[in-house]
Amino acid sequence: MAFRFQRRITLAPGLRLNLRKRGLGLSVGPRGAGLSVGPRGVQGHAGLPGTGLAYRQKLNNKDADRRGTASPASSGSSAASVLEELLADGASLPVQLEVRDNGQIDYFHADGLRMSDAEARVLRRHAEGSLREQLEAHCLRLNEDLVRLGTLHEQTPHPDDNGYVPQGFEEPPPSPPVPTILAWWHRFWPPARQRVEQENRQRLATFDEHYRQWEWRKTEHDAAEFARQQREEEGVWDDLDAMEQTLRERLEEIEWPRETMIDFDLGSDERTIAVDIELPAEEEMPDREWSMPAKRLKLTPKRLSATRQRKLYRDHVHGIAFRVLGAVFARLPTVQEARVSGYRPIADPATGGERDQYLYSVKVTRAQWNRIQFDQLQQVDPVAAMEPSRCAVI
Repeated sequence: MAFRFQRRITLAPGLRLNLRKRGLGLSVGPRGAGLSVGPRGVQGHAGLPGTGLAYRQKLNNKDADRRGTASPASSGSSAASVLEELLADGASLPVQLEVRDNGQIDYFHADGLRMSDAEARVLRRHAEGSLREQLEAHCLRLNEDLVRLGTLHEQTPHPDDNGYVPQGFEEPPPSPPVPTILAWWHRFWPPARQRVEQENRQRLATFDEHYRQWEWRKTEHDAAEFARQQREEEGVWDDLDAMEQTLRERLEEIEWPRETMIDFDLGSDERTIAVDIELPAEEEMPDREWSMPAKRLKLTPKRLSATRQRKLYRDHVHGIAFRVLGAVFARLPTVQEARVSGYRPIADPATGGERDQYLYSVKVTRAQWNRIQFDQLQQVDPVAAMEPSRCAVI
């Protein structure tokens, strides 16, 4: 089988599940405080500019703050008192939380400096409800992401689900300006009337320019959507370039739980495709699920059994192949045979370098794929679907 194309796609994950980075950023304070979650830091509004480092500077203890170490008892007490005042006054305070492997919570100011024990106690006392609400949501997300790893195949489209529906342009047009109405006295003061008229003309000219730019962006968007519709409805039948771009776009739109790298070669006869998938290492998979005690601000980890970890890994790596096959057979109607291989890089004891270890390599025909009940994917085992008895082994 000859192949014309060789393409590598690096597919970014929709949700990263790296439990080594358990940062949780939020704002605490009165109800309705801003919130953003993410290990890179806080995104949220602060009712008091400079909260954190600013009020620590007032304590003249900058060296200790830079080191991120706890202040002496007197300074720590003063910092806690200032924090108590801020929260008692209803200030919205950005904070950053980090969840340790044992589920204990570390508290940090928005500038990254760690809170003293006294400050953390004040924070918990004033914002227990807000902290608990966000930690419970974070716990739920972690567990949901764990489930997603093993059920990736359940969102696979039916092979007849092809074609493309153009998406509308979501950016609203700019609003026209409201002109300033001339007052009666402007008739008797020409310079003032001319100034108002000039300002109205300037606002209208600015609006016209913004509207033209919006129209241009909308025209470009609509043209790209129309081109994609033509490509997915007509080009995929006989144009290898259209097939390659269609598959790339579809794979990039899937919400992958992990960064996924895929190589694919389209056969020159438009009926075959070969796919190589770089799989994650088994140790990259999460090894615990989480719960939250009723009376403590912490998370409780529970290690997954070795059996469950192995099943999660097997379901995930086979689910990746299942989703890729789903995109191939739904979006490329002329492809009748797909060869899919999944490998992971491992250390080679013979050379000290790395080599590829293949976990599966199968050939799937469209007729075999069509036998899957796509309305009952929750009942489908992605590992069993790739068994040699159901597919040809390459």
